[in-house]
Amino acid sequence: MPSSDQNMKLAPQPKKGRAVMWLLIVLSLSIVGATVLLSNDMRHLKSLAHSFGIELFPPATPPPPPPPKVFRRTEPISIKIAPRMFDPPQPVLASVFLRTWRISGPAMCEALRSAGIETSEWKETAFNSDTFECSHEQIFKKDKEHVVSSLFLVVRGNGNGAISNMRVKLVGPATNSNGQLDAGTMRIFETMLTQPAWLDFHDTLAAIRNLKDVKEEGFGALINFTQEFSRPGAFNFTLLLQETSPQQRRTKDYFSPKTWLPAPDPSWQVPELIFWRRA
Repeated sequence: MPSSDQNMKLAPQPKKGRAVMWLLIVLSLSIVGATVLLSNDMRHLKSLAHSFGIELFPPATPPPPPPPKVFRRTEPISIKIAPRMFDPPQPVLASVFLRTWRISGPAMCEALRSAGIETSEWKETAFNSDTFECSHEQIFKKDKEHVVSSLFLVVRGNGNGAISNMRVKLVGPATNSNGQLDAGTMRIFETMLTQPAWLDFHDTLAAIRNLKDVKEEGFGALINFTQEFSRPGAFNFTLLLQETSPQQRRTKDYFSPKTWLPAPDPSWQVPELIFWRRA
């Protein structure tokens, strides 16, 4: 009777299981090989193909270079520049871009005299030779050393007649039955505000007539009428131009003759400038 070891040796091995095992081994090796060849942007695959003389990805043909640009000259263009283009700006035109005094200091003093305010003549001050002014001062009532009612005004500027500022100081001004400023004193402010021909300060005169504090500022002009805090019944009025913004200062400097060289000889002619135009 045969033994168990002999029975195991005589049992046939299944061929189907062995084929499946080899198929799985081949498939696994194929997957690993494909992963290796396709990794790193297919660098290994390209190297392998190159070693067999095969170019899998031939380089793209570069585009042809653009044709060179050809410039051809045409007739020259001549430009004539008028000598006036080199003329410095005229100060009289500054009023188009800046708020300026449209009346001179002497003319303002004369207008005040025509309104019944006997101002002095426009003349140089004793303290500063560069400052000119006309003024008027009147004391209406005085109690010993204390001034109860007075009027003082000054129009100040330079030797060329340009106004820098106008100021008025009232102490105990006369008023009518409605508590409004006396018509004779009111003519001072009406003259000072109407003569420069500025039309954008409409409410100032009404406030002054009623002895109300008012301050208006616009486009470089400052008008201020206020009562003194420490002295009831005393009022101060100021009217001046102040170029505070950078745009106003630059425009004023542009029109100032001090920032320009003397104009050239009018007989000098500017030559023609010739330019070549590209086609």
